[in-house]
Amino acid sequence: MPEVLKKIFESDRMPRVLVVGDIILDEYIWGSVERISPEAPVKILDSKAENMVPGGAANVANNLAAMGCETILCGAVGRDEKGGKLLDLIKKIGIDCSGVLNFVQRPTTNKIRVIAHNQQILRIDKEDRSPIQAETEEKIIEFIHDTVPQVDGIICSDYNKGILAENVLKAVIHRARQHRKQVILDPKGLDFSKYNGVHCITPNEKEVERACPIKIQGEEDLERAVQYLFGLIKAEAILVTRGKDGMSLFEEGGKKSTKIDADAREVFDVTGAGDTTIAVFGMALFYGFDYLNAARLANMAAGIVVGKVGTSVVTREELNLFLTEGKLLSSRNILSQNELQQVVCQAKSMGKKVVFTNGCFDILHGGHIEFLQQARSMGDFLVVGINSDSSVKGLKGSGRPIKTQTERASILAALKYVDAITIFSEPTPYKLISELKPDVLVKGSDYKVDEVVGKDIVEGYGGKVKLVQIVEGLSTTRLVEKIRNNNKT
Repeated sequence: MPEVLKKIFESDRMPRVLVVGDIILDEYIWGSVERISPEAPVKILDSKAENMVPGGAANVANNLAAMGCETILCGAVGRDEKGGKLLDLIKKIGIDCSGVLNFVQRPTTNKIRVIAHNQQILRIDKEDRSPIQAETEEKIIEFIHDTVPQVDGIICSDYNKGILAENVLKAVIHRARQHRKQVILDPKGLDFSKYNGVHCITPNEKEVERACPIKIQGEEDLERAVQYLFGLIKAEAILVTRGKDGMSLFEEGGKKSTKIDADAREVFDVTGAGDTTIAVFGMALFYGFDYLNAARLANMAAGIVVGKVGTSVVTREELNLFLTEGKLLSSRNILSQNELQQVVCQAKSMGKKVVFTNGCFDILHGGHIEFLQQARSMGDFLVVGINSDSSVKGLKGSGRPIKTQTERASILAALKYVDAITIFSEPTPYKLISELKPDVLVKGSDYKVDEVVGKDIVEGYGGKVKLVQIVEGLSTTRLVEKIRNNNKT
């Protein structure tokens, strides 16, 4: 793999990106099916858990933020409860939402996926695909006009829900040309001529076939179809994503093509893979890579994200490790809190009892091992929350932690009885517990039950709080003191 790809992870400044497009709330309902309804010959879902994540253009922005890019999102949500929840999710990530408007008279676009026994059985779409009103369009165009000069590039995410209307697209392309900024676009629909003037589009193979009068049955058909698209949009490049067959990059009107083999180690869920692809592709282009190297980096990211559950993102750390060492993180069970929530929901839908515990776990010792073994025995799926470096410092003082949060998480991940790990920055895991809703909350016997953070939450929905007998005389604080005293002598 070219050494040039590593440069982006050595940079102190990542690109500033404007994302314009259809903002979607992706909602998941997880459960099991054991019965048939007496009312009709349909299956009954016994709902176990639910979670929400940003989708559509918001997922593109989420992926960019996970890569360390300063990201500005432009689009609209409804004046409804779902819109408020979606905005809260986006703001929590750290995405600039100053360009997110409220629709005048339409709901937040909402995709509800119903999953039973680890398999999607139904998707419910709540949306209005009619053209956006003139008032909304004018405000979006005004925001684009003011923002484009301040960014390094623009990504348009078209889910055919109305935001990327003809006038909005023209405004993006015109303003970008004025300031010599690249515009890349993930297309939808049958008429690609409306994208004329963008620098690059990233359709999948099925989208190419739908937009062309050519049935694609092989490489030659794909090349002819892409040449047809070049005639419509006059782009510099077209990157076609092809699932298990990787990607094909076409340049120079289709005369130059490069096949990039898929990098996926395991395909679990392709939801949102296109969002990850265009986010990383755009990031690399706006950083200064050429189309081919940007596509290679995007292909790696896609290979990582399809191995995750539901609508997910790829982090800068994950992609850097994949690039430099050709492997995924040392453990697939070190998860962001959004990813963890989906994995916990999946576990609950399969009837597993979820156990949660937390701590600093600065220097792992025998007491920790015994404690975690006992915690795992209380259920089927053990989640460990560890304090971030800044959180440990606040709790233990300036000399702690001894090991970084990444090191501590990696050590815990090597333990066979730890199923998932996440890092939290708050002093306590109260907020994390309220989001995960574990069946069992476990702490050491050096606490009293009434002192356990999150007790009120867990017992409030019928969960259990249990104390595990700790090994007397073993603690990280004592070990650190002993090491420091030995060094003084």
